[in-house]
Amino acid sequence: MFEVIRANRRKSVALVLSLGALLAVLGWTFGVLVHPSTGPTGVVLALGVWLLLLAVSFVGGEAMLMAQAGGREIQKKDAPQLFNVVEEMTIASGLGTPPKIYLIDTPIPNAFAVGRNERRAAVGFTTGLLAKLNRDELQGVAAHEIAHIKNRDTLFMTIAGTTVGAIILLCDMFARGLRFTATGRRRSSRDGGVAVIVLLAVILSIVAPLLAQLLYFATSRRREYLADACAAQYTRYPEGLASALEKIAGGQRADAEVSRVLAPMYIVSPFRARGHANSLFSTHPPTEDRIHVLRSMGQSASLRAYEEAYKRLHGGTGVMGSFALASVADAPVREPTAGEAANAAEGWRSVRNILRSAEGGTPLDCDCGLRLWIPPAWTGAPIRCPRCGHHHRMG
Repeated sequence: MFEVIRANRRKSVALVLSLGALLAVLGWTFGVLVHPSTGPTGVVLALGVWLLLLAVSFVGGEAMLMAQAGGREIQKKDAPQLFNVVEEMTIASGLGTPPKIYLIDTPIPNAFAVGRNERRAAVGFTTGLLAKLNRDELQGVAAHEIAHIKNRDTLFMTIAGTTVGAIILLCDMFARGLRFTATGRRRSSRDGGVAVIVLLAVILSIVAPLLAQLLYFATSRRREYLADACAAQYTRYPEGLASALEKIAGGQRADAEVSRVLAPMYIVSPFRARGHANSLFSTHPPTEDRIHVLRSMGQSASLRAYEEAYKRLHGGTGVMGSFALASVADAPVREPTAGEAANAAEGWRSVRNILRSAEGGTPLDCDCGLRLWIPPAWTGAPIRCPRCGHHHRMG
């Protein structure tokens, strides 16, 4: 597995360098368009924009992305089961530090991970996800997101996404200033090469963002398969993740507002409900295909079993590439957790309790079995139980 992760990192470096080279070519072309001698200046400015965006992303980038998603950091006292699941998968994966956990208050089920390394990592879970999944399914989702952190996919997504953003920003700036710049050059020069440079710059400004996004999205799709394979290995229960993906995919909504920056990071594409999930520019492989691979693993949850299942359906080199998996230890599929059928009403009740605890509320259990929540600013007046009528004296 370490060989696969190292190969994954090498491919990440190669892709980022390719995107950086594309960004440099854009800077040089746009610089030459201004003046033949300012090509190097354009390269410096383009790379400067890139480094500035990277610096912003690296300094508290995970907190900014979670804030953009509407996430709120929670503690173990707020959601003990969720923290236990994340801690279990942290140990199973060999990740040194458990990621921070954020709760995103939306009924649409989904989850994503961010962070440039395991010490700065965070996983966001939506309230819809916690309400709809049982423990085995939640474990599969947590394992998938921790696999992204372990495989350094979150670092790659940060750098590659920022690079693509810089390319798009540079092309947008060029498009806005093209008329003024090109007109000035025509007035100040009779050189026929100006028209060629302008044409080349226009073509690059159209093709470069498309090419950058295609490279970015194609690599993102492959990483989803690898994270699924790792999740099956960590949990030893592929059906948990398969069932979770089924529920998450069915819970997406076409009218949901989705950030295009965050969309590639989610476990299931938020654009699925809009009919874009299987397009060329999709950030994820088809969810049905991912489920099919997981359910074709048989009675083994090992990486080799996932690779064989993938090859039966797709052929080619598989997810792991050319690395030999013969020495990978087998991992028999475990039994499902007893009594873990999902209950929607109980799920939403649990989510409301998590939200109240995160807001600073204090639980109060009445003798009749009803749990009451005391607001943090409560003055101490007696509280009447709405079920049995008993008055609880506070303080």
